[in-house]
Amino acid sequence: MPVWVEGKLCFYADSPPRRLLELFAVKWSTMVLHALYHWPDNRARTGELERSLQGISKKMLIQTLRELEQRGLVAREVHQVVPPKVEYSLTALGQRFAEPIEQMYQWGLENQAALDEMERHAHNKQDVTG
Repeated sequence: MPVWVEGKLCFYADSPPRRLLELFAVKWSTMVLHALYHWPDNRARTGELERSLQGISKKMLIQTLRELEQRGLVAREVHQVVPPKVEYSLTALGQRFAEPIEQMYQWGLENQAALDEMERHAHNKQDVTG
């Protein structure tokens, strides 16, 4: 947990909030978990994920899937067919992580005006300074 040191809140490297935010550090991690959460049976093929996540490169998708697999959030299944078929699915642990992500994404849907205002503010600041 974060601790108070001399009246200031400190988040040490091993604190739960910092460990959780590591998942959010990779831009596409939450989006991949979000996509799998909504896919039938929480599983999808690589190409399906790539088509559903506009702007992700195949290289970044594979890298993200590998990292999520290493963390135990997704499972990779290779089917012995020609051409090879690879499916990724949420693990039970991945399901647990996806649920609060869904709450955050729902908040975004319900607060689009606030997100638009944030972007306008950033754009206006950029115009003034840049």
